[in-house]
Amino acid sequence: MTVSTQTPSASITRAEFTVLIALLMSIIAISIDALLPALGIIRSDLGVLNANQVQLLITAIFLGMTCGQLIAGPVSDALGRKPILYLGLALYFLGSLICYSGQDLTQLLIGRLVQGLGVSGPYVAAMSIVRDKYSGEQMAKIMSIVMLIFMGVPAIAPSLGQGILLLADWRSIFIFYIGYALMIGSWIFLRLDETLPKDKRISLSASSFMAGFKEVVTHRISMGYTLCMGCIFGSLIGYLNSSQQIFQDMFATGKLFTLYFGLLALVFGAASLGNAYMVERFGMRRLCDLALRGMITVASVFLVLQYFFAVNLWMFMLFAGSNFLCFGFVFGNTNAIAMEPMGHIAGIASAIIGAVSSAIALVLGTSIGLAYNDTLVPVTLGFLLLCSTAWLAMRFSNRPINSAAT
Repeated sequence: MTVSTQTPSASITRAEFTVLIALLMSIIAISIDALLPALGIIRSDLGVLNANQVQLLITAIFLGMTCGQLIAGPVSDALGRKPILYLGLALYFLGSLICYSGQDLTQLLIGRLVQGLGVSGPYVAAMSIVRDKYSGEQMAKIMSIVMLIFMGVPAIAPSLGQGILLLADWRSIFIFYIGYALMIGSWIFLRLDETLPKDKRISLSASSFMAGFKEVVTHRISMGYTLCMGCIFGSLIGYLNSSQQIFQDMFATGKLFTLYFGLLALVFGAASLGNAYMVERFGMRRLCDLALRGMITVASVFLVLQYFFAVNLWMFMLFAGSNFLCFGFVFGNTNAIAMEPMGHIAGIASAIIGAVSSAIALVLGTSIGLAYNDTLVPVTLGFLLLCSTAWLAMRFSNRPINSAAT
């Protein structure tokens, strides 16, 4: 295990550290999922004619995060992790204010884009902070527990959003986001010490970024698993974009949408917890392989079933639950494997890996969402094709490990 040379003056425990990292990463999840119950109301309130266009409120925050990571990574390697955390949270605060005062879909999209730029700071810094302190299977174990908490947020965030809607209008959700940013910022200030010593920082220059970029994109394992992450994440974005329409329009769940959505998130969290205990025994690569094979099989069977049966809610929940179970054995592991060779440039590597995988996911997931046609075929086909591609990328990346040292 690789540990930072710094001794935290705040004496932050491993448990508190894990929770804080999870909440930093969860800012993107809560920014998406708490707003999902309000998408239909926003569509009506702003007079948006095409129902699929409101999905762009999800896409915009991912777009901002994708672009922001390329800045946040090099800055965190040059100035340290905490400055980029503060800058990101300030941008997130600003984006939330823009959304709160927005009068049309365009203004909301601008605010969501700024929010996305803001969340890139906490996301990149969180990954880099973990890599500063841990490596290998220990890093994968920490990330699995982080993912457990991370997935607990989607389980409750839609209900938080729904609860806000019962008491106030949809704009109040953005007030909630502002409060979340202030809470996280205060916690960082009081309890988290800088994990990147000055003697390990990299000068902020185009040459250092390009050198890091070249190292990441030419490393077979890092890039192979980045592509793997992008495809898997893309299938998840396709589901997220369509989820409100699937549950509330197709299956008429109404306010129970938050319950069904939360149940699937809990399945993901349970699988992540299982991964935390199984990864050191079976290894990251083996678990990823088995999980992706499972997702491909489930998607293939469900796609065929749709041509012979009228799909009801319980059938969709079984399909989605099986996929989310497998997701829990993939996300933390693929991230850890991609980052493992890049400890010496953790910030830049985290930025590039995050930006490339997010860009892939954004394009693919948005395409799946916009293809929604009141059936489950686009989502199911998205899972099948993207998980198959992810499995092939993983197999290709693993070859040199079996034959020669990388």
